[in-house]
Amino acid sequence: MAINFQNALGIHPKALEVRVQRAEIMANNLANADTPGFKARDVDFRAMLGEQMDNGAKQPLSMQRTDRQHIAMDIASDASLLYRTPTQPSVDGNTVDTQKELAEFTKNVLDYQASFQFLNSKFKSLSKAIKGE
Repeated sequence: MAINFQNALGIHPKALEVRVQRAEIMANNLANADTPGFKARDVDFRAMLGEQMDNGAKQPLSMQRTDRQHIAMDIASDASLLYRTPTQPSVDGNTVDTQKELAEFTKNVLDYQASFQFLNSKFKSLSKAIKGE
């Protein structure tokens, strides 16, 4: 009997990919906190995940193709990158709120670790099942 990893692991592998991409975007925001005119960006992780769960999609976080010749869409396409709405924009036009970015970055790291630990325990369980333990 073959193991279907998509069913066994759920949304967590794709969630890890999105969290890594989100970390890169937030790190870029933090690196440009003092750059005049820089606009902070982010992805709406909850909306992306919520859409997939509402639709009952079999392929989490991927675009549905109606023709095999259509190009597959990556998770963090330009359309999924949003500009942050600043709570208090600076005089030089920079919209990076360093405190908020650090808080969001930390939360993203914790969420990444939670998904990673879940996957780790799933792989351990699958390994035990394969060995017959």
